[in-house]
Amino acid sequence: MEHILLLEDETELADPLGHILRQEGYHVDVAYDGETAQTYWQTQRPYHLLILDWMVPPPTGLELCQRLRQAGDETPVLFLTARDTVDDRVCGLDAGADDYLVKPFELRELLARVRALLRRRHPTGGTTPILCWQDLRLDVEGRLLYRGQQCIGLSEKETALLALFLKHPTELLSHEFIASHLWPDQPNVNRNLLAAQIRLLRRKIEHADEPSLIQTVYGQGYRLRPVAAPQS
Repeated sequence: MEHILLLEDETELADPLGHILRQEGYHVDVAYDGETAQTYWQTQRPYHLLILDWMVPPPTGLELCQRLRQAGDETPVLFLTARDTVDDRVCGLDAGADDYLVKPFELRELLARVRALLRRRHPTGGTTPILCWQDLRLDVEGRLLYRGQQCIGLSEKETALLALFLKHPTELLSHEFIASHLWPDQPNVNRNLLAAQIRLLRRKIEHADEPSLIQTVYGQGYRLRPVAAPQS
């Protein structure tokens, strides 16, 4: 049974949503403020998914997500929020969120997002997929990247994004192609969201003294740059 932590300060939403998630077969802990949610995260069983309302009594869902990521916790995070501007979405991604759902939302869409995040965390299949290219070695299921002797932990979205590049090394991938793989349930994803996700991945996998591994082809998309290639 997957364990979900739900942080939502509106009881008229939190209680029915917790009930529905339990009916779907999940174990759900509900917190109505950030302090309680943080206590659950620190003291209860490991969670497979966190559903966080952005604006709650402190720490906010955004602050809690940031603290999780700073502590090295890569549990998938789904934001629920009424903040629906592109800047807000980018801010949420920069904080480490894996997905974003704007209130009011359809229940079936929320459940689909939950299933998608949990499915990416527990992929089907027999052997653990390992993707390699030049000095990169990606453990997809473990969400770990190895560069030489360095081991780098990745989030769900970062893993999915890097895996896509490693499956198409040096091939130019369009914005639409990448977005359709990262957000299969969201048509017409804004390019700023994709750029924010690219930026997060670059921060983790690139070295300051080398050309960018992920090359931006302006107006077209992105591609992996061979490590030995000079920067154009």
